[in-house]
Amino acid sequence: MTLAQKEVARFSTPEQCSPKNNYNCGTLALAYGSLAEYQILKGDRAAGEISFIRAKEALGRTAPVNKASAVGIVYRDVSEALWKVGDKTRAVAVFKEGRAAGGDSYLFMSSAAAAADPVPTAPPPESGPAVAPGRDRTASKS
Repeated sequence: MTLAQKEVARFSTPEQCSPKNNYNCGTLALAYGSLAEYQILKGDRAAGEISFIRAKEALGRTAPVNKASAVGIVYRDVSEALWKVGDKTRAVAVFKEGRAAGGDSYLFMSSAAAAADPVPTAPPPESGPAVAPGRDRTASKS
């Protein structure tokens, strides 16, 4: 039994993740996403797709505060596995689905991200206060 399978078994109990309790649904989604990745890489696409479906079900129960990161990681891992086995079309489709589902920046670390030509959604980092051209920001005021 793989670590991902052990983690799925551990976190799929009603006390951990169920329609009534979302205590560890994000963790369960990550475990299913890892399991899907391993299955796809080993050549069992059917099992990988089933695990991916289960990951998405767990994501649906994930607490909002953790959801964007969990979505980003799950979809990135599955997309990357598909990319590595040569199914670039499906990898890009999974990437786009993850972006639509609200995945955070981790999703954009996949190989499919560049192929999908995503439009950056994050604002550019702040560069500090504006300074007139030719003026030194560290110069003291007189």
